[in-house]
Amino acid sequence: MRRDRRSVMALNAVASALMAMMPAAALAQGTTRAVVTPVAPTPNCPDCATWNAPHAPFRIFGNSYYVGTDGLSAILVTSPDGHVLVDGALPESAPQIVASIEAMGFRVGDIKLIVTSHVHFDHVGAIAEIQRLSGATVAASPSSARWLESGQPQKDDPQYGLNPGFAPVKRVRVLRDGEVVKVGRLSLTAHFTGGHTPGGTSWSWRSCEGTQCYDIVYADSQTPISADNFYFTRSTTYRTGVEDFRRGQALLSRLSCDILITPHPGASSLWERLADSSRTASPVGAGGTRDTPRLSLVDREACRRYAARSADALDKRLAKEKAAAR
Repeated sequence: MRRDRRSVMALNAVASALMAMMPAAALAQGTTRAVVTPVAPTPNCPDCATWNAPHAPFRIFGNSYYVGTDGLSAILVTSPDGHVLVDGALPESAPQIVASIEAMGFRVGDIKLIVTSHVHFDHVGAIAEIQRLSGATVAASPSSARWLESGQPQKDDPQYGLNPGFAPVKRVRVLRDGEVVKVGRLSLTAHFTGGHTPGGTSWSWRSCEGTQCYDIVYADSQTPISADNFYFTRSTTYRTGVEDFRRGQALLSRLSCDILITPHPGASSLWERLADSSRTASPVGAGGTRDTPRLSLVDREACRRYAARSADALDKRLAKEKAAAR
């Protein structure tokens, strides 16, 4: 999604202020910096440089932080008992994710659990490295767990043949649909929302600041994108694709959802919303802090609109397939 010039300028101003705070924040918390193994940029990926462009980390709300890149989300949900990381972007994103976690004053070694949305290389590529640094357990749906452990694309993926592999992940715990995963006092719920991939998973949890609490939903990608030779209406490798999409759309439509985040920030207009909220953010000394602007990201209709857009895109895709088959 394109951003208008004023939104870009506002966003850059916020990002610059936050980036200036990063070393001081890490130093103030006594963070020991993790040493990340260098990884070359993903070859033959024209979008990867844009996806991997830096973005300053920020508090979404309460104990939930954005620690991803400009084009790929990664969310850290924190507690004194340990943290949960949701998604891991590209293989070459690991240094940025680690630096952002440390910049917010947290230790990578305190990540106890890593969970995923879907297992394309641009959302799980850095997980093996972050697992190595943290010793965290990784948890995923049955289909995603097989893919993570192999590090190779699977033939039931609608995009099979388009995406490269990634470093295999160890110790993947298999989840059940609706399972609540816990790290100390943290609780996140797994919602299987396949279609984009067979194992796609959305996540929900509640974050609080004082007495104010919001339900945050990290909704997996819901776009019917595929390789040219894949057809949702007659696939022999992923027969339940349409059914999975419909089930996920229905779930996201009824889920309690105050703040929506998606694996690609642009899919939920996160940066536009962030830029808009920065115009009304509390200044330092007036209830806000320089590393935690008072963001107004609450939109209780966002998940329903997201599901509706997915349903419309799927309807158009199925109509196109059926027309081509006549």
